[in-house]
Amino acid sequence: MSRAWLIGAGPGDVELMTLKATRALGEADVVLVDDLVNPDVLQFARKDAQIVYVGKRGGQPSTSQAGIVEAMLTHLRAGRSVARLKGGDPFVFGRGGEEQQALAAVGVHVEIINGITAGIAAPAAIGIPVTHRDHAQGVVFVTGHGAGNGEPDWRALVATRMTLVIYMGMRRLNEIEAALLRAGMPAETPCAAIESATRPEQRHVRSTLNTLAAHVAAAGLGSPAIVVIGDVATLGESPIPHGDTV
Repeated sequence: MSRAWLIGAGPGDVELMTLKATRALGEADVVLVDDLVNPDVLQFARKDAQIVYVGKRGGQPSTSQAGIVEAMLTHLRAGRSVARLKGGDPFVFGRGGEEQQALAAVGVHVEIINGITAGIAAPAAIGIPVTHRDHAQGVVFVTGHGAGNGEPDWRALVATRMTLVIYMGMRRLNEIEAALLRAGMPAETPCAAIESATRPEQRHVRSTLNTLAAHVAAAGLGSPAIVVIGDVATLGESPIPHGDTV
């Protein structure tokens, strides 16, 4: 079979893609593109490459996971090299591990090319470090989607006293806020929500836990977005008052 790649396109800003990712895109015959990938990154693909959109968004019509794998295999068996292009990093809430497993099961080796994950890039875009010696000794990445294996163990996460970075949590922000409060997280815990991080349309809200969902709703923030919860959310080059939007 031909060559296959799982490529992370990064959080949105084209300049945050790796050199390795751009080189691989330039070699692929076919590029299977996720919905959250900035289309500007396709400038690095070959002019004659076949571009196939296989977006997966919660609550919207999506290409099935099995269908994506089958599409990759169809092209590979036909002798075409395939790049699977994902937003962020393919191995951080990107289902890259599932795709690697499915292809490995039929004897296909996939080269993994990491990308900058939104859980680091989005906070950094407004000056928030996810770890800091004075505020957090670690960071936990968690999905707020609430599907599959059910809810995260919010009480255990609160007990870590680490920064929580929540992916795919905007539609359930009220539930997440309430769960964290029930789990014992102080109501005044600093938080931030960052929409469309690193892209020109980036916006964010800073708040406290007990008012986060209300402030996000008032500002009209939506997906794609990252939520940061913990003392590090007070940091930044120009912190703004809680509840304000930029």
